[in-house]
Amino acid sequence: MSFAIIQTGGKQYRVKASEILKIEQLENLKPESKIEFNEVLAYGNEKDVEIGYPFVKGAKVEAELLKNGKN
Repeated sequence: MSFAIIQTGGKQYRVKASEILKIEQLENLKPESKIEFNEVLAYGNEKDVEIGYPFVKGAKVEAELLKNGKN
């Protein structure tokens, strides 16, 4: 997957593998926690894009929490 558009905290983010993303604070999680974002609105690459209605069924984005706190 070259990119995905996820939804979390009422906002949408375009993400790519190995990218560091700054989002809203996540409750009750500590650094190095594994996170799954199941609200994937779309994903694809240079040739193909799959768009959800509203989410892509069965799609998820996995991440690791580096830091959790205010700014």
